[in-house]
Amino acid sequence: MQKKNKKNILLINAIFTAICAAILIFLLRAPKETTAPLPHDDNHNRFFSIESKKEAELSCLSCHDKGKEAALPENHPPKYRCLFCHKRNL
Repeated sequence: MQKKNKKNILLINAIFTAICAAILIFLLRAPKETTAPLPHDDNHNRFFSIESKKEAELSCLSCHDKGKEAALPENHPPKYRCLFCHKRNL
């Protein structure tokens, strides 16, 4: 009975190790982040002091809406979740 328990434990450990290795390989092969971070310039600096992302995003369309000074291209993802992709690197 002891040998069977040791084999089961060894098998479970081997499966666990294989799963961990597969997850690690998957994460290491993930593509690098390509989205530009939120710029540290005069236009964007005020957004770094606002804690809530949703509150900060309320002002994005004042410059980035259609017909504005820095309008986003038509194929841009949802325009109301700016800080979901554009990180505020402090």
